[in-house]
Amino acid sequence: MPRAGYTRCLIIACCALTLAACGKTEKKEEIPPMATLVSVATAETIRLEIREETVGTLEGLIDPTISAEVAARVLSVAARPGQPVKKGDVLVMLDPTDLALQRREAKAEVARIEALLENQQRALERNQALVEKNFISKNALDDVSTQKSVLRNQLEAARIRLASIEHTGSKTRVVAPVDGIIEKQIVSPGDFVSVGSPLMQIISNQRLRAHLPFPEGVASKIRPGLKVRMTTPTSSEEVVSEVREMKALIGEGNRAIDVMADVAGQQDWQAGASVNGIVVLGETEAVVVPEQSVVLRPAGDVVYVIKNDKAEQRVVRAGLRQEGKVEIISGIAAGEVVAVDGASFLTDQAAVSIQGQKSGDNETPAQADTAS
Repeated sequence: MPRAGYTRCLIIACCALTLAACGKTEKKEEIPPMATLVSVATAETIRLEIREETVGTLEGLIDPTISAEVAARVLSVAARPGQPVKKGDVLVMLDPTDLALQRREAKAEVARIEALLENQQRALERNQALVEKNFISKNALDDVSTQKSVLRNQLEAARIRLASIEHTGSKTRVVAPVDGIIEKQIVSPGDFVSVGSPLMQIISNQRLRAHLPFPEGVASKIRPGLKVRMTTPTSSEEVVSEVREMKALIGEGNRAIDVMADVAGQQDWQAGASVNGIVVLGETEAVVVPEQSVVLRPAGDVVYVIKNDKAEQRVVRAGLRQEGKVEIISGIAAGEVVAVDGASFLTDQAAVSIQGQKSGDNETPAQADTAS
């Protein structure tokens, strides 16, 4: 074949290949874009709480310091810091020797006066017989009767003193006044303590008070009696209480008002721990959607409403956010179906494929409910 003919054939073959490639490219562009897989939910109307939340601290209302009620030497200490105790458990034993001697002395005094009173009674009976026989004057009988009354009063005083010593003697056994945990041990065996000397400190969780600081801007909205829901890191239990009182003055250092609520009967709650408090100011009905449905775009917060396998972009105004739900103040109505998972990948009028929907089934969950 001549060289010119060979070149002509080569050019024709290249043109044919180019036209074939162009044809394939045009055919590929005709394939429709793949639909975005999303899950959907229906916008619903529920009651939302209007609330204010803060983090505060717990204060123990029952944290007595156990003090000595008698002067004595410490014999033994039965409890140590960190040890839980019950009401009535012995904490400290004091030396009862001095009080035991005082008790014996008081009992002897009672016995002495009882003997004198018994003898005076016999003397009174003899003198009464002599007066009746006119052997002695009545004045002598009156003197004996008066001495008997004096001894009776002395016996009463001696018995009261004995009872006082016995009562004081029982205080050598220092016991826990409440259930709680030993916070601090102040004395040790061998120490001499006087009346009023501190021995131990107990912290009780039977009654706690939560101090919840709120900014001055919400002070006018909070009042005693409002419901308060509280949680603390040391317990899995949520406690529902109410606002007990509020400090009248706003703190100069933090510009906050102190709101107080009580916690009772929670063994896992600890004085000094932090507490998360939610004060419920009221309730309102609102249209809500899942948090994943609200997507931030240049136009603002948007929600994609699903209709006929298409995503319709709606600019919305969001409000309260609670428990995975977002209040929609405007932009959509209750009953409309919105995209949830996958919403962040959508654009206006994008094709969607609903998760869990069978092929060829164009009904959304809301449409299916209406049809049924």
